[in-house]
Amino acid sequence: MKKLECFIDSRQLDRELILSLFEKTKRLKALGKFPQTLKGKILATLFYEPSTRTRLSFESAIMRLGGSVISTENAKEFSSAIKGESLEDTIRIVEKYCDCIVIRHYEEGAAQRATNVATKPVINAGDGKGQHPTQALLDAYTIYEELGKLDGITVAFVGDLANGRTVRSLSYLLGKFEKIKVVFVSPENLKMKDDIKEYFDKHNIEWSEESDLDSVLPKADIIYMTRIQKERMSEEEYQKARGKYAITENNLTLVKHSARIMHPLPHVEEISLRVETETKEKRVAYFRQAENGLYTRMVLLDYLLKPHIIRKAEPEQARL
Repeated sequence: MKKLECFIDSRQLDRELILSLFEKTKRLKALGKFPQTLKGKILATLFYEPSTRTRLSFESAIMRLGGSVISTENAKEFSSAIKGESLEDTIRIVEKYCDCIVIRHYEEGAAQRATNVATKPVINAGDGKGQHPTQALLDAYTIYEELGKLDGITVAFVGDLANGRTVRSLSYLLGKFEKIKVVFVSPENLKMKDDIKEYFDKHNIEWSEESDLDSVLPKADIIYMTRIQKERMSEEEYQKARGKYAITENNLTLVKHSARIMHPLPHVEEISLRVETETKEKRVAYFRQAENGLYTRMVLLDYLLKPHIIRKAEPEQARL
């Protein structure tokens, strides 16, 4: 199990490390009081794109473990980037003030550029159409928690698969497990890119493409819905794709009782369920999924900033 220094790409994780982090997450969720393992540590959240869940969960995660936060919510406008400062120079400066940087950027590859000049841990919180590896980590943990396994499951990815960095990142994690089946359901102009299909072929993941969501719902263990990302396409492309696929009160009846509906959020018209249904229906897992983001990110930060805390030899109260 190779030690991780930065987390930029889901492919950095091997199966052993994934399951180790998941067991620590499970223990952490069960604690009534969180250990102050990161007291004195400072996290910088550097976000060039909007975020609610990711930024706030990272900030909450470090504070619950005793650390603190410095942050810029809209770094594209409210940082020296507006003056023309390069990303590399921004990273060189910001890391002087903190112990770890979480970055979200509108350009694919920006997180890797940050890592190339940083001497502190960098975490990719989303880079354009590229990846969102901590979302993949919490998604995979949610599947693990809800179904009790990651091997031998059928996953339906639905919606904007061309622009969705969350489905790409989760796809890379699924490649670490066995006997996985994936069904892609998307508008014609937003199909999953060939590189992910080639990755699945390489890792013996059975995949197919379908156009009829209702025919897929009864077969899937996980229905992973995504919104059409209007901000990443032309108006013409958006109009072609919007409203094509949705989970409604009617087709919810087709979903197995043991299956779970997930979504990286925010959801718009691709989820059309009553609030009462979202609150009471066990198959609706996306709010539990969002909550898991806090715990998986707590464990990840602990791992990156205080790796000795999670060694098995440590007393239970001193580790996660």
